[in-house]
Amino acid sequence: MVDENRPASEANSVAKEPAARNPRLNNEGAQGGGKAQKNANGKRRARHHKSNQQRGHGSRGNRGGALYGALDLGTNNCRLLVARPTSSGFKVVDGFSRIVRLGEGLTQTGRLSDDAMDRTVDALRACKNKIDNQNITRLRLIATEACRSAENADSFLERIKSEVGIELEIVDRQTEAQLAVTGCADLVEPGVAGAIVFDIGGGSSELAWLDFRGGRPKSQGKMASSIRSWQSLPVGVVSIAEKFDGINVTPESFEEMVAYVATHLKKFKGREKLRKTIEEHPMHLVGTSGTVTTLAGLHLGLERYDRSKVDGLWMRSEQVADTMRVLVNMDYEKRQANACIGKERADLVLPGCAIFEAIRREWPCDRVRVADRGLREGILISLMSQDQVWSRSSKPSRRRRKPDNNRQKTNQGASS
Repeated sequence: MVDENRPASEANSVAKEPAARNPRLNNEGAQGGGKAQKNANGKRRARHHKSNQQRGHGSRGNRGGALYGALDLGTNNCRLLVARPTSSGFKVVDGFSRIVRLGEGLTQTGRLSDDAMDRTVDALRACKNKIDNQNITRLRLIATEACRSAENADSFLERIKSEVGIELEIVDRQTEAQLAVTGCADLVEPGVAGAIVFDIGGGSSELAWLDFRGGRPKSQGKMASSIRSWQSLPVGVVSIAEKFDGINVTPESFEEMVAYVATHLKKFKGREKLRKTIEEHPMHLVGTSGTVTTLAGLHLGLERYDRSKVDGLWMRSEQVADTMRVLVNMDYEKRQANACIGKERADLVLPGCAIFEAIRREWPCDRVRVADRGLREGILISLMSQDQVWSRSSKPSRRRRKPDNNRQKTNQGASS
């Protein structure tokens, strides 16, 4: 599930060492997880492709020269991130983001269209050029919901391999949820009893309940081990827009979208327990998607999107509600003209808001933390953690380390 419309500006760094190599998730509420997925004909087939994307063996403790790459092909976006480890995270050295709408029409036909595949191949060629221009130590290239569900996904992957020269790994929904948590782990506030991390994608949306009541992992990178329940919703901004019309949205049709998403949330195992936990303990939401970052930009009144002011921002429930109300009453032309939305996302932002609103109503939290980060960051952190690039920094040193002035603090631009 990659988010649908996050702006193309890239993070300079994220926090230290995430993810355990393969943390075990409690598959409460999972819908169709695992390495085999059903295609449109009801047949099951293995969808986890082994390839050369995790090439190289890394360099233990080498923070200076090693480069890592992560590519995420979602239902709506194609994104690449190349980064170098730092003493306490990583610094981005190159990136790419393009809206390709790979899943356009997929819900009606069950297939990827020729035009959508052509757009995606062009974007992947641009990514391949960037990859070839870097001496990357480890690289992981993933695809999500559109390639999980399309009848012709296998032939499309073969075309990509033949024409572009890369192999994509179709990750299952459990892996997608895990990577989303890993990418946003350092935005979960210290001292809370848990958090709900959600990622609104183009074709699916992932939810994860982090429960710290039995103890919180000492390393933020092992946050995925605290997942108590998770769910992959078969709804995303593209599928909702095609079902309900994302262009001509009224307050009434918006409520229809919210109600439709709410029917899927009822399948979340531990739903009532989670609601009771929120009532009794401090918790908050963490939203990683273009929908949430767009709302944050509108809330701040930005003339143009600025990641440094959005990533890590806290929004209170009433601020989210007020901003959504303004957006619902904004016609399509005004949405297109808004610098934080733009023409390519004007028909997708309200379907995304409907998914967000359904989550807020199901599990009311006073605050949400906005994350302009996600699967790619989760991939990079996981690969670096496997190579133990931060192992030296964890050892005591007699000499006091100078601060890394190039590292962007994760709460930069945050406000309450």
